[in-house]
Amino acid sequence: MASHEVRIDSSRPLAQQPETGHNRWHPDIPAVVGCREGDEVVLETRDALDGQVGPQTAVQQVGGADLSVVHPLTGPVHVEGAEPGDLLIVEILDIEPDSYGFTVQIPGFGFLRDVFPDPHKIDWRIADGWATSPDLSGVRIPGAPFMGTIGVAPSRDLMARATAREQAAADGGGLALPPSAEGAVPAGGPITAEALRTVPPRENGGNVDIKQLVRGTRLLLPVYVPGALFSAGDAHFAQGDCETCGTAIEMRARLHVRFSVRKGEGSRLRGPRFERDDYFVSPEYAAPRRFLATTGIPVGPDDENRAEDLTLAARNALLAMIELLGERGYSRQQAYALCSVAVDLKISQVVDAPNPLVSAFLSLDIFT
Repeated sequence: MASHEVRIDSSRPLAQQPETGHNRWHPDIPAVVGCREGDEVVLETRDALDGQVGPQTAVQQVGGADLSVVHPLTGPVHVEGAEPGDLLIVEILDIEPDSYGFTVQIPGFGFLRDVFPDPHKIDWRIADGWATSPDLSGVRIPGAPFMGTIGVAPSRDLMARATAREQAAADGGGLALPPSAEGAVPAGGPITAEALRTVPPRENGGNVDIKQLVRGTRLLLPVYVPGALFSAGDAHFAQGDCETCGTAIEMRARLHVRFSVRKGEGSRLRGPRFERDDYFVSPEYAAPRRFLATTGIPVGPDDENRAEDLTLAARNALLAMIELLGERGYSRQQAYALCSVAVDLKISQVVDAPNPLVSAFLSLDIFT
């Protein structure tokens, strides 16, 4: 089998190397490389903020980060023989991490953006399978690298439906980002005007932030266009099952994948699936042997019971965890970042109306 590679110059943003990738989803973005089933494809990827954050970046600069350029993706990859209605099997062979990562809090972004309006930044040193930081002392985060954004091109029909429903969500007061030419790659032309932003996940994959998509996992994606047009980026060294503050341990990476196609099996899927044959991380981190946990139910600060509101329950579980970490000596912003990279949210129950309960778990083994 053949091997194919797409390399990038990480010192230059995607806009200066548009031949290597894109930061919007559109079926007409041309492939940068082609392959056959069984070939290995290696994609060098940029970080989610396209190089705007580094070790020397000041916290004030984080507050002014340009979010129009997220997420720079490497690709698309044209997989020979993949046709609409098929199922693309993406075998994740390896994800090679960079030696530097960051976690940032950007004003106006993140799950608790109303509670944390100020910028914050943590620099991580990545080595020997762990991430450590002078900005978060006493903590050592085990690595489980994965691609936060990974998927295939949408069809024109899916693109139109997603645009319409997300605009309706925005019109109803929700947070949604319509197509925008600002920061777009490719730049100019009808693609820019129509293309979907990469921020939310959709039926074609995208910014799924599924931390189980590590080496050895198989991702199953419905195919919407000829060749599937697979792309990936936004690598994470580690993340909690919540990515609360909007970022995980963000980094550059080298993704190794191999593809296969199941003819006609994609039309029955409504979105991505994934599978594997063993633990995705060591068992003590997949299901921590020693942990702290907090809980939340859907009761607001005004003591209003918002029946069956899982979002509010998750919010309360996380706020309780942040308070608990404060008792251990961490600032609120440090605790918020630690939740983002290491706390797992679990839905403990959804049947006991009006109060579903969400639990937030933090492994004690991360503390040194």
